[in-house]
Amino acid sequence: MQRENRIGTPFFELSEVDSSNNYAMRQVQAHLAVHGCTWFAHYQNAGKGQRGKAWNAERSQNIMMSSVIKPSIISIDQQFVINAAIALACYDFLIKYAIGKINIKWPNDLFWEDRKAGGILIENVLSGENLKFSIIGIGININQTLFPTALKNPVSLKQITGKTFNVIDMAKDLCDHLEVRWRQILQSSHDELINEYCGHLFKKNEQVTFKASNEIFTAVVRGVNSKGELLLEKNESIQPYSSIEWLSS
Repeated sequence: MQRENRIGTPFFELSEVDSSNNYAMRQVQAHLAVHGCTWFAHYQNAGKGQRGKAWNAERSQNIMMSSVIKPSIISIDQQFVINAAIALACYDFLIKYAIGKINIKWPNDLFWEDRKAGGILIENVLSGENLKFSIIGIGININQTLFPTALKNPVSLKQITGKTFNVIDMAKDLCDHLEVRWRQILQSSHDELINEYCGHLFKKNEQVTFKASNEIFTAVVRGVNSKGELLLEKNESIQPYSSIEWLSS
């Protein structure tokens, strides 16, 4: 059996695109993508974040890329393990360069201290009860130092370290971290990955204010289950949430 490509092989640079995830999805739908294909966007004019939010970034200053993986061995009800592995790969990447505390804010944001350093958007293409392709969109602030005032507490590696980085080299290094975590999905217990994800969870065992179904409440962050639901303790019981808004962090 032919060995699949490493993530980041082939690696394409796009001068400008609506969003790297949209571009990758079009390649998948046109049968022009294979496992490992990665597209790096120097500029996105309609970048996408979680829950329909826009992702704005300066041209050629940050990582804005999408990789295609083929997780056909993973069923729909196991798909959170992909989120966990990708978030951990981004954690591995950031901790390599940044001094300070790196955490994963559920579901898919990367934080340095209390400031957002990056985010992940995963879009799946299904085939029956299994995943045919997953498009892994990642945005990480690298060299940008001025951000729109509407953004809440963003931070870049340049602000953290005082250094300027080659963004293409950094993107390829991130691909190497993605490959390591992808191999872990194939070879290790999924519980192991999810437990590690929980170990780096933002505000774990701390009290946070949330909003869910028009209810505002405080609860203690306890972890994440195998379905990817956030586990919150309130009124002396632990409850799972699949959708929730953080009001304080």
